Amino acid sequence: MSRHRGGWAQCLGRGRGRASAEGAVVPVDRGRRGAVGGREYRDGARRRAAAGAVCPGYGAWSTRVHSSYLRFPTDVASAGRSVVLQLQVRRFRCRNTLCSRRTFVEQIPSLTRRHGQRTERLRSMLASVGLALAGRVGARLAAVLGVSVSRSTVLRLIEALPKPEAPEPRVVGVDEYATRKGRHYGTVLVDVETRRPIDLLPDREASSLAAWLAQRPGVEVVCRDRAQFFAEGATTRAPQAVQVADRCHLWHNLSEAAERSVAQHRGCLRALVPPTASGPGPGPRPEAVPAPDPSASPWLRGHRFADRTRARHVAAHALLTAGHSGRSIQRQLKMTYRTVKQFADAASAEDLFTGQWQNQPSVLDGYKPYLDDRWSEGCTNAWKLWEEIVPLGYQSSYQRVRAYLHDKRTSPQPVTARPPSPRAVAGWILRHPDTLTESERLRLRTVRAHCPELDALTGHVRSFTAMLTERQGERLPDWLAAVRQDDLASLHTLAAGTDRDRNAVIAGLTLPWNSGVVEGHVNRIKMLKRQMFGRAGFDLLHKRVLLA
Repeated sequence: MSRHRGGWAQCLGRGRGRASAEGAVVPVDRGRRGAVGGREYRDGARRRAAAGAVCPGYGAWSTRVHSSYLRFPTDVASAGRSVVLQLQVRRFRCRNTLCSRRTFVEQIPSLTRRHGQRTERLRSMLASVGLALAGRVGARLAAVLGVSVSRSTVLRLIEALPKPEAPEPRVVGVDEYATRKGRHYGTVLVDVETRRPIDLLPDREASSLAAWLAQRPGVEVVCRDRAQFFAEGATTRAPQAVQVADRCHLWHNLSEAAERSVAQHRGCLRALVPPTASGPGPGPRPEAVPAPDPSASPWLRGHRFADRTRARHVAAHALLTAGHSGRSIQRQLKMTYRTVKQFADAASAEDLFTGQWQNQPSVLDGYKPYLDDRWSEGCTNAWKLWEEIVPLGYQSSYQRVRAYLHDKRTSPQPVTARPPSPRAVAGWILRHPDTLTESERLRLRTVRAHCPELDALTGHVRSFTAMLTERQGERLPDWLAAVRQDDLASLHTLAAGTDRDRNAVIAGLTLPWNSGVVEGHVNRIKMLKRQMFGRAGFDLLHKRVLLA
């Protein structure tokens, strides 16, 4: 191959056929080869290169050629075949005697870099694949695209990417994400206006957030949840910013308080169960089927699950008798605190097996009070009762109604509907009245009529809902005062916590900002972590969150 001062490039197509293996000598314009958009300019004419190059160490221009050699960078595959460029580059002498570099090699803009084995276009493509799919899956996709690369190389290309310079945000959303759930957490910061992540912090300490905000004095609004460390960090270094409590978290806190209040008044829910009555009408009754022994266990001796549960129950009660605390038993038996409490509350191991299949919820539960009332009135025809509850919203089969009435006929004990669970009643209270079925609306009305506390709870929940949806945060002090006048301990606890963070809650109920976009990025971080099997370090996760 002939040489001249401007240099040559030889494109070798590695694939089938002798012609592609030999390649073709094509003069290349160094400044335009591999330019933006992936376009390759081949003019078919010789172009003279620059007379010299700039020393990367000292920055001086040099035209003294020391030598030349060939480079073989890999380029993007073409038509399913890998492409390798053959470049003849020059080595120059640095004219500055104080420079640590005696010689240096010229680099072709937009094509090569120092010690680079791949063209800039290929590096950009592999980095984009790595940002989207991480190392292992990214390497598999690269092989499909005609580039042989290892997963470690894909990860190195991601780590070599520069951190993007985001403009100083005006509205910042902050939330925590778990690097290891229950043990270690970090902080994600999002520009709420552009909906793009700005930065990740390796912890969720107030000092870290305060230091980050101190470097950005232009922040005007901080959207956060009710966590104390975020409130402290924002107050310390960004006193000029308005803190906004997230409306979703406010509603979640109210939902939990409402469910606890209903659970504290579960005795009032028995008003939904009609009084037991004997079977309708005279006449011979079918022979009663003997009821099963309630003390009988559904798990027999010799069953692996049952034997393990009985052994753990004995061990837990032995430690309790010895005076060990719940946390001590939790550590010794490697149980969760809730499991230890279940074993401690159970007098015998057989109590833990009760209800394995019994008392399962049914689609008929909401209509059993109506069936019980009609049964007490003398209507025992299953088909007629099924036809009556279908217009009320019942969508299941006739056989369920027939089986329920059969149990009422044959059971020695009166069979009636179970009272609704506190969670179900809390759901009726928290949902919009227009979304309730006719049966749910009637049952909620009955509960409110028999329990003044739950009636007051329903009023407080709907008042807070109006504040939340209509952005009337100025009504919050009146709502807190009204809550404190009723005997609802759970709402009192919620009101006390809300009062401590009153300014942020009022801003959250008034301003249009919230942390919804931040929660979306938290879920995205979970997805990125699962792609890397939970083994990604903070630096790699940081790059993927900001650049992917």
